[in-house]
Amino acid sequence: MAKLTQDELIEAFKELTIIELSEFVKKFEEVFEVTAAAVAVAGPAAAEAAAEEEKTSFDVILEAAGDKKIAVIKEVRSLTSLGLKEAKDLVDAAPKAVLEGATKEAAEKAKEVLEAAGARVTLK
Repeated sequence: MAKLTQDELIEAFKELTIIELSEFVKKFEEVFEVTAAAVAVAGPAAAEAAAEEEKTSFDVILEAAGDKKIAVIKEVRSLTSLGLKEAKDLVDAAPKAVLEGATKEAAEKAKEVLEAAGARVTLK
């Protein structure tokens, strides 16, 4: 017997009456030891799991200051409420988080600004 495609199966199901289709579902449940309700619920559950995996907050990690350390320190100060010494210490301690729990837009903007100043940055 040749394997049927999904489209061929759908076409075959279209030819069945409601009673025949109901009997098929019962037989399917018996053979594969599943319930049609469980199969129907798996779709939305999988979609919810994928939605939960989509990140909503990001950490901006300064990997290295690069050649223009003073410019990077200035940008760190502008992005945070740190003083000069704290910003310098943060840059010196790279890799270090500059921003934590930032929105995607804020994290991308911070990354752009820091990279323009010469730093190497990653988003997590």
